[in-house]
Amino acid sequence: MRKFIHIAIMFVIALVFVNNPLTDQYVAGLKEDSGAVAVSKPKDSLYDEIEAKAAEYSIPAQDAKIDPVWKAIPGYNGIAVDVEASYKKMKAGKKFNEEKLVFKQVEPKVKLSDLPPAPVYKGHPDKPMVSFIINVAWGNEYLSGMLATLKKHNVSASFFLEGRWVKNNPELARLIMDAGHEVGNHSYTHPDMKVISSAKAREEIQKTNDVIEATMAEKTRKPITWFAPPSGSYRDEIVKIAAQENLGTVMWTVDTVDWKKPSPEQLINRVLSKVHNGALILMHPTDSTEKSLNQLIMGLKQKNLQIGTVSELLSEKRIQYWENNNQGFGKNNINDIN
Repeated sequence: MRKFIHIAIMFVIALVFVNNPLTDQYVAGLKEDSGAVAVSKPKDSLYDEIEAKAAEYSIPAQDAKIDPVWKAIPGYNGIAVDVEASYKKMKAGKKFNEEKLVFKQVEPKVKLSDLPPAPVYKGHPDKPMVSFIINVAWGNEYLSGMLATLKKHNVSASFFLEGRWVKNNPELARLIMDAGHEVGNHSYTHPDMKVISSAKAREEIQKTNDVIEATMAEKTRKPITWFAPPSGSYRDEIVKIAAQENLGTVMWTVDTVDWKKPSPEQLINRVLSKVHNGALILMHPTDSTEKSLNQLIMGLKQKNLQIGTVSELLSEKRIQYWENNNQGFGKNNINDIN
């Protein structure tokens, strides 16, 4: 009985508390105070200004595509203002400063890897970079000089090695690899890939990959990602077979025609008169190329073209200094593109 009475009393007390108008006023007051805090939170005008102006500086990303003439063309990252990072840099000064804007790259929806297998003849036309494609099946006597020139200018190139050459010249192959250059597949015996059987084509590609990988030191071991058909001869099926072996097929935009033994002046003029953003420049280890390479590199740099590997050229990543020098951005944010 006492237990029942105790429970009844507790119920009455609770009922009175819940229905007490003073309680209602207290709860309502808490809600009003909470709302007042949210509404009265001061806005940061600097943050709002950066956010409002961000669109003026944005550049949309461009998707990779298949061109009816140039085949596969890589996409190109866009850029957008990193509002949070920019605000942190400007906060101390308490005012908008274009020089302190920080940018981030925005990837395209469609990348080169999303396209069906197709050869690549050039990089994106807005990317101020070119690449040296150096096909190696002979010309041993010129390689050390070319490697020395590339090192002098801190330039990385893409060497496409014939498998048979690698087997016969493992020390020279390792010299190229140890210098940090990109290494690609140039078939095993340099056949006309357009006319050989599919089985033979696959064997040529696989055998070359195997001998290159066997020659690589552990410290330079990187995946082989590109295939350059000998003499640029191929058929669509060859491109598909290469893709099945996880290789993209790469051609060229500008040919040095160094095998015809032009003078250094002729070679340099030929390249510099035809070169453009995204150009893939074909060359071989020849006397003409060795003698002209130093001046050729300087000429390309004078045109504000960076020189990178095929993988660097065909990636979607933007060239940082170019955004600032050509888009009106501040000179001090060269390294502020994330």
